Amino acid sequence: MAGDDLVETKKGSSKNSKDSNESKLKQKSPAEFFAENKNIAGFDNPGKSLYTTVRELVENALDSAESISELPEVEVTIEEIVKSKFNSMIGLIDRERVDTQLYDDYETEKARGKRLAKEARASEIQAKNLASGKKNKEPGVSKVLKARGEASFYKVTCKDNGKGMPHDDIPNMFGRVLSGTKYGLKQTRGKFGLGAKMALIWSKMSTGLPIEISSSMKSQNYVTFCRLDIDIHRNIPHIHLHEKKGNKEKWHGAEIQVVIEGNWTTYRSKILHYMRQMAVITPYAQFLFRFISETPEKNVTIKFTRRTDVMPPIPIETKHHPSSVDLLLIKRLITDTSKKTLLQFLQNEFVNINKTLAARLIGEMGPDFGPSMAVKSVTSQQMVRIHQLFRQAKFDDPSGDCLSPAGEYNLRLGIIKELHPDMVATYSGSAQVFEGHPFIVEAGVSLGGRDVKQGINIFRFANRIPLLFEQGADVVTRTALKRINWNSYKINQTQDKIGVFVSIVSTKIPFKGTGKEYIGDDISEIATAVKSAIQQCCIQLKSKIVKRLQAREQQERKRSLSRYIPDATGAVYEVLKQMTEEHKTKRKRYGEEDIVMLDKVSKQIITKETLKEKLAEHVEQVDYEMALEYATQSGVSEEPRENIYLQHLDPNKSNFIDLHSPTFVFRLML
Repeated sequence: MAGDDLVETKKGSSKNSKDSNESKLKQKSPAEFFAENKNIAGFDNPGKSLYTTVRELVENALDSAESISELPEVEVTIEEIVKSKFNSMIGLIDRERVDTQLYDDYETEKARGKRLAKEARASEIQAKNLASGKKNKEPGVSKVLKARGEASFYKVTCKDNGKGMPHDDIPNMFGRVLSGTKYGLKQTRGKFGLGAKMALIWSKMSTGLPIEISSSMKSQNYVTFCRLDIDIHRNIPHIHLHEKKGNKEKWHGAEIQVVIEGNWTTYRSKILHYMRQMAVITPYAQFLFRFISETPEKNVTIKFTRRTDVMPPIPIETKHHPSSVDLLLIKRLITDTSKKTLLQFLQNEFVNINKTLAARLIGEMGPDFGPSMAVKSVTSQQMVRIHQLFRQAKFDDPSGDCLSPAGEYNLRLGIIKELHPDMVATYSGSAQVFEGHPFIVEAGVSLGGRDVKQGINIFRFANRIPLLFEQGADVVTRTALKRINWNSYKINQTQDKIGVFVSIVSTKIPFKGTGKEYIGDDISEIATAVKSAIQQCCIQLKSKIVKRLQAREQQERKRSLSRYIPDATGAVYEVLKQMTEEHKTKRKRYGEEDIVMLDKVSKQIITKETLKEKLAEHVEQVDYEMALEYATQSGVSEEPRENIYLQHLDPNKSNFIDLHSPTFVFRLML
């Protein structure tokens, strides 16, 4: 019995211990959360991770240069690292396989025999078909077994001429998740505020190698070099080396280098497509992209040159609109505010609330509120009352002054620079509002061009960054495919090469899905603005297409007239010869002018060739007069011009004012 009791006690003790472990409270750091849910930040697989790393580094580089009004120069290099080189980088000695059957790509003799026999039969059938003249089917892709542990590694380097980073801030900027300089209510390129931190986490997970950062700010006489990784569980940087070096070249900017697992083969087109679209939306930037392979014939070098020095304004941080705040945000604003009274708080912490409106709102809140009431004394119940009133009261819409769209000029220039279309039209809408956040929609529609497929080609941008994934559910795609009647604008939806470019900028982009790769179709304000912008471009194109059709008809008329010149000349000349004979025999009398002309015919001054030349000149004259009349009616008062390109001025050495137009920028020198 005693033994049974002992066993029972042990069983009970084990059960209690298990329950204790299950009920133990655990916590995760932000870095640990994103490491376990890396797909949220776009690191779904090695290929997507390589793409997202490039994207994050490029966007950080552009933000850095634009923040100091410097024309961006960004260099991106992806270097392939073979297994032996990677092993030497981490200090690991290559080892030959000993137990081959242990590996996932092991092939038994029986399986190998079957595969070789199948390949031999396929080759024999192809040879017979070739001999008999039959068309061979495309050979199937042979399955090459690949070990699950066999990975591809790449060194990604991004260098810019931007602002640079303060020496002491670099470890936290890269090694502490959810810390950065971009937080606040303003238009930003980032989707999560992770930037290169997520690339570092992926590097930590896939290679274990640290990230290397070189940085220097303007007028600094040193370059900061930092090598670090991240303690994922504690969300703090682990610094390997942090030092200052000389800066004789007076360079400013940042150079970031990280080694990660990736897949260039499957995501090559996506990465190059991203770089091309980034060149479209930022024609004032210069990009140099390089892919360096172990086999030189696979190397890629592409330079996207700068076409303009006109940059969009820097986005301005703004205050919250009353209709866009929630209880948590109201509480945080009250906690952080430096204002003393409720009246001052309402007037200074929100947009579109002046002193008069603030007093009216306080009066509507009830007897417990007053203009001189200490804002720090507001209770949780009173915060609810403020929130309820904010949701019900009517406020003016926020302006779009805080936004920085690409601009019609830059959008048009980017499309022309990269696609070389036959026609292009652009449109920039006015600022509109959804849920208290201002947004601006810009659109461009092009016809024809280089490397453009037949049909509708969609190019989507959000806060001036390209969106390449989940296109089918996006508001731009659905609008372009289902809500635009292309035929009414004389555009053939299936035969023409149509490029549809839509850029949306806002202080809050309403992304859908965990990856934030598309904008939903359920926000009527944005859907309506997108449709209107595309239609405005189509109206411009229709006018150009009609003019082109008229010009084509005119050319066809000229061609038809020119075709009949020889026959008409022969007929007229024969009549003149007959009249000359009649005049000589005096069978018929003619007037003095006719006699002069007939004498010229008889003396061979007027021949069939001279008549042909005169008739051709007359056709040219008629064509010119019709073209001039058409051009005058169309508002064009000068002769056709050739394109000329002027060298851009150094903005640091010249004082000027830019006057913007959708098709040009007039620079007034001071």
